[in-house]
Amino acid sequence: MRDVCIVGVPSEIVRYLGELKYRTSYGQNVLKHSTEMTHMAGMIAEEIGADVTIAKTAALLHDFGKALSHKISRHHHIGEELAKKYGMADEIAHAIGAHHDDVEATTPEALIVRIVDAVSAARPGARNISAEGFAERMKELENVANSFEGISKSYAISAGREVRIIVRPEAIDDLSAIKLARDISTKIESTMQYPGTIKVSVIREIRAIEFAK
Repeated sequence: MRDVCIVGVPSEIVRYLGELKYRTSYGQNVLKHSTEMTHMAGMIAEEIGADVTIAKTAALLHDFGKALSHKISRHHHIGEELAKKYGMADEIAHAIGAHHDDVEATTPEALIVRIVDAVSAARPGARNISAEGFAERMKELENVANSFEGISKSYAISAGREVRIIVRPEAIDDLSAIKLARDISTKIESTMQYPGTIKVSVIREIRAIEFAK
């Protein structure tokens, strides 16, 4: 972390940050990932006129919740809560908590952190996931969705960060679609391992088509 400024970060959080040196996410060292993100976030923030200090600090700390939890899908919530507990600025805490899709990013700095997180994780060679393993995980995600009644088709998209499920409208009503999305997300959480969050979108559509002759 020689090139990364951590002035103003409480010592408790710095200690958690140091523990990330010994944590990996799908083969990618979490501390190196965070440091890489910090440099990118600073450059983007400067270019678009966002707050450079907030963007860089939030990028550096975005994954420090992983030092306290082995449940990868919850680390950003833990990080946000601890950032608030230790007196970090609300903008920094929000950017930490919003770097995955289940929390809406409402500031430019939060959007920057989300973007550079995706770039750092997706660049070639960053993670040691084979093409076969990646395809298998995408298929597994679709299979989880297809295991429920009333499903017409399902598609894992956005590198496995979202699954879109098309239901049969005669079998699933609007209220059932809401419940189905919740049930599928719960089953994904309990049966799969994955980085970040997975967005579950249930689509119910009725088309009425006539031809004027």
